[in-house]
Amino acid sequence: MSDPQVELKDLEPRHDFLVAIDSDGCAFDTMEIKHKECFIPNIIKYWTLQPVSKYARAAAEFVNLYSKWRGVNRFPALIMVFDLLREWPDVQKRHLNIPVAQPLRDWIERETKLGNPALKAEVKKTGDPILAQALKWSEAVNATVADMVYGVPPFPFVRESLEKISRWADIIVCSATPGEALRREWQEHNIAQYARVIAGQEMGSKKEHIHLASDGKYLEGHLLMIGDAPGDMKAAKANGAIFFPINPGQEDRSWELFFKEGADKFLNGLYTAEYESELIAEFDTLLPEVPPWKK
Repeated sequence: MSDPQVELKDLEPRHDFLVAIDSDGCAFDTMEIKHKECFIPNIIKYWTLQPVSKYARAAAEFVNLYSKWRGVNRFPALIMVFDLLREWPDVQKRHLNIPVAQPLRDWIERETKLGNPALKAEVKKTGDPILAQALKWSEAVNATVADMVYGVPPFPFVRESLEKISRWADIIVCSATPGEALRREWQEHNIAQYARVIAGQEMGSKKEHIHLASDGKYLEGHLLMIGDAPGDMKAAKANGAIFFPINPGQEDRSWELFFKEGADKFLNGLYTAEYESELIAEFDTLLPEVPPWKK
């Protein structure tokens, strides 16, 4: 089997800087439509959560959109939804058997490339019915996304920012979305031309993407991650990269700030720890850890 990470490993710098950019919710305003219209209906359908559908929707929206777990890979996110439902008193009153999905938990623990190809291989190897169900669900999500999500342009100032930084930085897309959907969306809006590599879930975690693309190739202070979720910030920090947050709900303003100020500060060595800390402090206030029904 060919190495899914080869594009990242083989990336040869053309510039002195590397900028990694998340896609859903960061470059594109697609988080709401993907989760509310594609992920959540399929969670309810494939995991038989119809009797608690309103709670399942609330839990899935909290995990994937409105909490510090925003942007997490779909499989750990699904497990979090199950866990929130199992401990929710209103759900317990319905006496519905919420899945524990232990085989899926075990697979998540040992696998780094949390995408359909790796899951398909595991299903073939083990024949496990829970893993097979997870694969069916995930494939249905992808099919619904392909059918539903189109015509959603990048946020204002994304295209302008890519145009600007591509003159002096190598750019990679760094996402937990399947690569096929990423390529389709970036090509549809004619911005794929700016990315050296479009890395999705099949190429590993965001932390791995940045490491493979940058290790031993760029100087300290020459790596930047642009993201809209705490997981993006963790991936950046794990690789010694600077982080520029795209604030959920304030994406237009964040991209305008990057275009007019942040990009130049990064290029000119003026992106200080103090500047980054101020941006992160505001970002940190926007996504809670505790769901509203627990307050």
